[in-house]
Amino acid sequence: MTVRKAVMPVAGLGTRVLPATKAIPKEMLPVVDRPAIQYVVDEALEAGIEHIVFVTGRNKGAIEDYFDRAYELETTLQEKKKADVLDELRARLLKPGAASFVRQQAPLGLGHAIWCARDIIGNEPFAILLPDVIVKAERSCLAQMVDAYDKVGGNIIAVDQVPEDRVSLYGVIAPKARDGKIIEMSGMVEKPPRDEAPSNLKITGRYILQPEIFVLLEDQGAGAGGEIQLTDAMVRLMEKQVFHAVEFDGQDYDCGSKAGYFEAVLAHAIDHAEIGAEARAMIKAVL
Repeated sequence: MTVRKAVMPVAGLGTRVLPATKAIPKEMLPVVDRPAIQYVVDEALEAGIEHIVFVTGRNKGAIEDYFDRAYELETTLQEKKKADVLDELRARLLKPGAASFVRQQAPLGLGHAIWCARDIIGNEPFAILLPDVIVKAERSCLAQMVDAYDKVGGNIIAVDQVPEDRVSLYGVIAPKARDGKIIEMSGMVEKPPRDEAPSNLKITGRYILQPEIFVLLEDQGAGAGGEIQLTDAMVRLMEKQVFHAVEFDGQDYDCGSKAGYFEAVLAHAIDHAEIGAEARAMIKAVL
Protein backbone atom coordinates (compact mmCIF):
# COMPACT_ATOMS: atom_id res chain seq x y z
CA MET A 1 0.00 0.00 0.00
CA THR A 2 1.09 3.56 -0.67
CA VAL A 3 2.41 5.55 2.29
CA ARG A 4 -0.15 8.37 2.46
CA LYS A 5 -0.21 9.39 6.13
CA ALA A 6 2.38 10.57 8.64
CA VAL A 7 2.47 11.09 12.39
CA MET A 8 4.38 13.95 14.00
CA PRO A 9 4.60 13.71 17.80
CA VAL A 10 4.75 17.32 19.02
CA ALA A 11 3.64 16.96 22.65
CA GLY A 12 7.13 17.05 24.21
CA LEU A 13 8.09 19.78 26.65
CA GLY A 14 11.44 20.63 25.05
CA THR A 15 13.33 20.55 28.35
CA ARG A 16 16.71 20.43 26.60
CA VAL A 17 16.19 23.92 25.18
CA LEU A 18 14.69 25.64 28.20
CA PRO A 19 14.08 28.43 29.05
CA ALA A 20 13.08 29.32 25.45
CA THR A 21 10.47 26.55 25.39
CA LYS A 22 8.77 27.98 28.45
CA ALA A 23 7.35 30.63 26.12
CA ILE A 24 7.13 28.85 22.77
CA PRO A 25 6.78 25.19 21.68
CA LYS A 26 10.15 23.79 20.67
CA GLU A 27 8.73 22.89 17.26
CA MET A 28 7.97 26.58 16.68
CA LEU A 29 11.50 27.83 17.36
CA PRO A 30 12.55 29.76 14.22
CA VAL A 31 15.24 28.37 11.96
CA VAL A 32 16.12 31.51 9.96
CA ASP A 33 12.70 32.59 8.64
CA ARG A 34 10.31 29.75 9.48
CA PRO A 35 9.59 27.49 12.45
CA ALA A 36 11.48 24.24 12.69
CA ILE A 37 8.35 22.18 12.15
CA GLN A 38 7.82 23.76 8.72
CA TYR A 39 10.97 22.05 7.43
CA VAL A 40 9.68 18.68 8.66
CA VAL A 41 6.25 19.22 7.11
CA ASP A 42 7.87 20.21 3.81
CA GLU A 43 9.88 16.99 3.93
CA ALA A 44 6.70 14.96 4.38
CA LEU A 45 4.88 16.73 1.56
CA GLU A 46 7.80 16.20 -0.83
CA ALA A 47 7.55 12.48 -0.09
CA GLY A 48 3.90 12.41 -1.16
CA ILE A 49 2.27 12.44 2.29
CA GLU A 50 -1.38 13.44 1.98
CA HIS A 51 -2.42 13.66 5.63
CA ILE A 52 -0.40 14.56 8.74
CA VAL A 53 -1.49 13.66 12.27
CA PHE A 54 0.01 16.02 14.84
CA VAL A 55 0.00 14.47 18.32
CA THR A 56 -0.06 17.50 20.59
CA GLY A 57 -0.14 18.30 24.28
CA ARG A 58 -1.00 21.21 26.53
CA ASN A 59 0.26 24.65 25.46
CA LYS A 60 0.87 23.51 21.87
CA GLY A 61 -1.95 25.52 20.32
CA ALA A 62 0.56 27.69 18.44
CA ILE A 63 1.28 24.75 16.13
CA GLU A 64 -2.36 24.37 15.15
CA ASP A 65 -2.70 28.13 14.69
CA TYR A 66 0.39 28.25 12.49
CA PHE A 67 -1.11 25.81 9.99
CA ASP A 68 -4.41 27.71 9.92
CA ARG A 69 -5.41 30.80 7.95
CA ALA A 70 -4.48 34.15 9.53
CA TYR A 71 -7.12 36.38 7.99
CA GLU A 72 -6.12 39.59 9.75
CA LEU A 73 -2.49 39.17 8.70
CA GLU A 74 -3.42 38.27 5.15
CA THR A 75 -5.73 41.26 4.87
CA THR A 76 -3.02 43.60 6.15
CA LEU A 77 -0.45 42.23 3.71
CA GLN A 78 -2.93 42.58 0.87
CA GLU A 79 -3.71 46.19 1.79
CA LYS A 80 0.01 46.98 1.94
CA LYS A 81 0.46 45.29 -1.45
CA LYS A 82 3.04 42.83 -0.10
CA ALA A 83 1.99 40.17 -2.56
CA ASP A 84 5.23 38.20 -2.43
CA VAL A 85 5.03 37.69 1.34
CA LEU A 86 1.31 36.88 1.14
CA ASP A 87 1.92 34.29 -1.58
CA GLU A 88 4.62 32.65 0.51
CA LEU A 89 2.33 32.46 3.56
CA ARG A 90 -0.47 30.90 1.54
CA ALA A 91 1.92 28.43 -0.07
CA ARG A 92 2.79 27.11 3.41
CA LEU A 93 -0.82 26.27 4.25
CA LEU A 94 -1.83 22.63 4.34
CA LYS A 95 -4.77 21.67 2.16
CA PRO A 96 -8.19 21.59 3.86
CA GLY A 97 -8.60 18.27 5.68
CA ALA A 98 -4.92 17.39 5.26
CA ALA A 99 -4.09 17.66 8.97
CA SER A 100 -5.50 16.24 12.19
CA PHE A 101 -4.63 17.17 15.76
CA VAL A 102 -4.98 14.65 18.59
CA ARG A 103 -4.06 15.18 22.23
CA GLN A 104 -1.62 13.04 24.19
CA GLN A 105 -3.05 13.77 27.61
CA ALA A 106 -0.08 12.54 29.65
CA PRO A 107 3.67 12.35 28.89
CA LEU A 108 3.82 8.57 28.65
CA GLY A 109 6.48 8.32 25.96
CA LEU A 110 7.00 8.33 22.20
CA GLY A 111 5.36 4.94 21.77
CA HIS A 112 2.23 6.15 23.52
CA ALA A 113 2.18 9.31 21.39
CA ILE A 114 2.22 7.24 18.19
CA TRP A 115 -0.51 4.96 19.59
CA CYS A 116 -2.73 8.03 20.09
CA ALA A 117 -2.90 8.40 16.27
CA ARG A 118 -4.13 4.84 15.66
CA ASP A 119 -7.73 5.60 14.70
CA ILE A 120 -6.77 8.24 12.15
CA ILE A 121 -4.01 6.16 10.57
CA GLY A 122 -6.17 3.04 10.37
CA ASN A 123 -4.97 -0.18 8.78
CA GLU A 124 -2.30 1.13 6.44
CA PRO A 125 1.45 1.81 6.49
CA PHE A 126 2.43 5.23 7.74
CA ALA A 127 5.45 7.44 8.30
CA ILE A 128 6.74 8.92 11.55
CA LEU A 129 8.79 12.11 11.54
CA LEU A 130 10.26 13.31 14.81
CA PRO A 131 10.01 17.11 14.66
CA ASP A 132 13.16 17.56 16.77
CA VAL A 133 15.16 16.46 13.73
CA ILE A 134 15.57 18.56 10.59
CA VAL A 135 17.19 16.78 7.65
CA LYS A 136 18.81 18.98 5.02
CA ALA A 137 18.92 17.03 1.78
CA GLU A 138 18.62 17.59 -1.97
CA ARG A 139 15.85 14.95 -2.05
CA SER A 140 14.01 14.76 1.23
CA CYS A 141 14.96 12.01 3.64
CA LEU A 142 11.41 10.64 3.76
CA ALA A 143 11.19 10.68 -0.04
CA GLN A 144 14.33 8.51 -0.15
CA MET A 145 12.69 6.17 2.35
CA VAL A 146 9.50 5.97 0.27
CA ASP A 147 11.64 5.04 -2.74
CA ALA A 148 13.10 2.16 -0.70
CA TYR A 149 9.67 1.16 0.59
CA ASP A 150 8.38 0.91 -2.97
CA LYS A 151 11.19 -1.60 -3.65
CA VAL A 152 11.19 -3.77 -0.52
CA GLY A 153 8.02 -2.96 1.45
CA GLY A 154 7.82 -3.83 5.13
CA ASN A 155 9.23 -1.43 7.70
CA ILE A 156 11.87 1.23 6.96
CA ILE A 157 14.16 3.17 9.31
CA ALA A 158 16.41 6.07 8.29
CA VAL A 159 20.03 5.78 9.41
CA ASP A 160 23.30 7.62 8.92
CA GLN A 161 26.87 7.01 10.00
CA VAL A 162 28.37 8.46 13.16
CA PRO A 163 31.97 8.28 14.39
CA GLU A 164 32.77 5.07 16.25
CA ASP A 165 33.48 6.97 19.47
CA ARG A 166 29.91 8.36 19.49
CA VAL A 167 27.85 5.23 18.93
CA SER A 168 27.04 4.96 22.63
CA LEU A 169 25.00 8.18 22.35
CA TYR A 170 22.46 6.79 19.88
CA GLY A 171 20.27 3.88 18.97
CA VAL A 172 22.02 1.90 16.23
CA ILE A 173 20.97 -0.91 13.93
CA ALA A 174 22.41 -4.39 13.48
CA PRO A 175 22.84 -4.90 9.71
CA LYS A 176 22.22 -8.27 8.10
CA ALA A 177 22.65 -7.62 4.37
CA ARG A 178 23.13 -4.57 2.17
CA ASP A 179 21.96 -3.61 -1.31
CA GLY A 180 23.35 -0.16 -1.99
CA LYS A 181 21.72 2.27 0.42
CA ILE A 182 19.13 -0.30 1.58
CA ILE A 183 20.17 -2.48 4.52
CA GLU A 184 18.27 -5.48 5.82
CA MET A 185 18.27 -5.40 9.61
CA SER A 186 18.63 -8.15 12.18
CA GLY A 187 18.07 -5.91 15.18
CA MET A 188 18.60 -2.56 16.86
CA VAL A 189 20.32 -1.57 20.07
CA GLU A 190 19.78 1.55 22.18
CA LYS A 191 22.99 3.36 23.18
CA PRO A 192 25.36 0.35 23.19
CA PRO A 193 28.89 0.49 24.60
CA ARG A 194 31.35 1.29 21.83
CA ASP A 195 32.94 -2.17 21.86
CA GLU A 196 29.53 -3.88 21.72
CA ALA A 197 27.86 -1.78 19.02
CA PRO A 198 26.73 -3.86 16.01
CA SER A 199 27.38 -0.90 13.66
CA ASN A 200 27.90 2.84 13.58
CA LEU A 201 24.59 3.44 11.77
CA LYS A 202 22.42 5.55 14.05
CA ILE A 203 18.64 5.75 13.92
CA THR A 204 17.74 9.23 12.75
CA GLY A 205 14.10 9.91 13.70
CA ARG A 206 12.34 8.88 10.48
CA TYR A 207 10.32 5.67 10.15
CA ILE A 208 7.85 3.93 7.86
CA LEU A 209 5.94 1.31 9.86
CA GLN A 210 3.18 -1.19 9.25
CA PRO A 211 -0.08 -0.71 11.21
CA GLU A 212 0.53 -3.86 13.27
CA ILE A 213 2.74 -1.68 15.45
CA PHE A 214 -0.40 -0.26 17.07
CA VAL A 215 -1.42 -3.66 18.45
CA LEU A 216 1.99 -4.00 20.06
CA LEU A 217 1.97 -0.46 21.42
CA GLU A 218 -1.39 -1.05 23.07
CA ASP A 219 0.08 -3.53 25.55
CA GLN A 220 3.69 -2.30 25.49
CA GLY A 221 5.03 -1.95 29.02
CA ALA A 222 7.09 0.97 30.22
CA GLY A 223 10.74 0.90 29.19
CA ALA A 224 13.62 3.34 29.52
CA GLY A 225 12.73 6.36 31.62
CA GLY A 226 9.52 4.69 32.75
CA GLU A 227 7.91 5.55 29.38
CA ILE A 228 6.33 3.50 26.60
CA GLN A 229 9.09 3.35 24.00
CA LEU A 230 8.53 3.01 20.26
CA THR A 231 11.84 1.16 19.95
CA ASP A 232 10.63 -1.61 22.27
CA ALA A 233 7.54 -2.18 20.14
CA MET A 234 9.61 -2.15 16.94
CA VAL A 235 11.88 -4.85 18.35
CA ARG A 236 8.79 -7.00 18.96
CA LEU A 237 7.46 -6.28 15.46
CA MET A 238 10.83 -7.28 14.01
CA GLU A 239 10.16 -10.81 15.22
CA LYS A 240 7.22 -10.98 12.79
CA GLN A 241 8.06 -8.63 9.94
CA VAL A 242 11.07 -7.59 7.88
CA PHE A 243 12.83 -4.31 8.70
CA HIS A 244 15.16 -2.43 6.39
CA ALA A 245 17.24 0.68 7.00
CA VAL A 246 18.01 3.37 4.44
CA GLU A 247 21.31 5.18 4.69
CA PHE A 248 20.00 8.49 3.41
CA ASP A 249 21.88 11.24 1.60
CA GLY A 250 21.75 14.45 3.64
CA GLN A 251 22.63 16.01 6.98
CA ASP A 252 20.45 15.81 10.07
CA TYR A 253 20.29 18.40 12.86
CA ASP A 254 19.01 17.71 16.35
CA CYS A 255 16.98 20.83 17.10
CA GLY A 256 16.00 19.38 20.47
CA SER A 257 19.41 20.36 21.84
CA LYS A 258 20.84 23.87 22.11
CA ALA A 259 23.96 23.10 20.09
CA GLY A 260 22.03 21.14 17.47
CA TYR A 261 19.48 23.93 17.09
CA PHE A 262 22.24 26.50 16.67
CA GLU A 263 23.94 24.30 14.06
CA ALA A 264 20.66 24.01 12.14
CA VAL A 265 20.23 27.79 12.11
CA LEU A 266 23.79 28.30 10.83
CA ALA A 267 23.49 25.63 8.13
CA HIS A 268 20.22 27.01 6.79
CA ALA A 269 21.32 30.64 7.05
CA ILE A 270 24.45 30.24 4.93
CA ASP A 271 22.47 28.48 2.19
CA HIS A 272 19.50 30.84 2.29
CA ALA A 273 18.77 32.37 -1.12
CA GLU A 274 18.17 35.84 0.28
CA ILE A 275 20.66 36.21 3.14
CA GLY A 276 23.21 33.43 2.52
CA ALA A 277 26.12 35.66 1.50
CA GLU A 278 25.44 38.10 4.32
CA ALA A 279 25.20 35.26 6.85
CA ARG A 280 28.54 33.80 5.76
CA ALA A 281 30.17 37.24 6.07
CA MET A 282 28.71 37.70 9.56
CA ILE A 283 29.94 34.32 10.74
CA LYS A 284 33.39 35.04 9.36
CA ALA A 285 33.44 38.44 11.09
CA VAL A 286 32.42 36.95 14.44
CA LEU A 287 35.07 34.26 14.20
